[in-house]
Amino acid sequence: MLTGLRIYTSDQIWRQILTDLNATVVDAPSATDLNMDDMDIPCPVNMLQLRSLLLAAADNSGIITRVFGRPVSLPRLQTQIVVALYKSGGMTSPQLKNALGYAADTSTHTVDTAIYNLRKVYGRDFIINKNGIYTLGGI
Repeated sequence: MLTGLRIYTSDQIWRQILTDLNATVVDAPSATDLNMDDMDIPCPVNMLQLRSLLLAAADNSGIITRVFGRPVSLPRLQTQIVVALYKSGGMTSPQLKNALGYAADTSTHTVDTAIYNLRKVYGRDFIINKNGIYTLGGI
């Protein structure tokens, strides 16, 4: 029901409910994860209402529109990168990998390839790496 959503909550009961609903429950929130502790979830809430609230909170189309000046459809990983950099203001490569669900010390080139593809389409200055910190530049 919530497959693909990464959610943080400190409440053990919510953690079990979210796990049962196939969400990925994380131990610490990052820029790309939903932080359920910051949401105002009304109680009682049924499963359909909960799903609707979480999916609405996970909708990053407003951020994408602000960054690009218009609605843009991006692959999931590219969307997560843009949202993470927008929300955080800047991240190191290990922080970005961690926020995207990869181990910080992993040797995957998936994130690097996604950044390369974003730069290829939107310009080299779209994502800037200055002193090891990735930030959003201009289009």
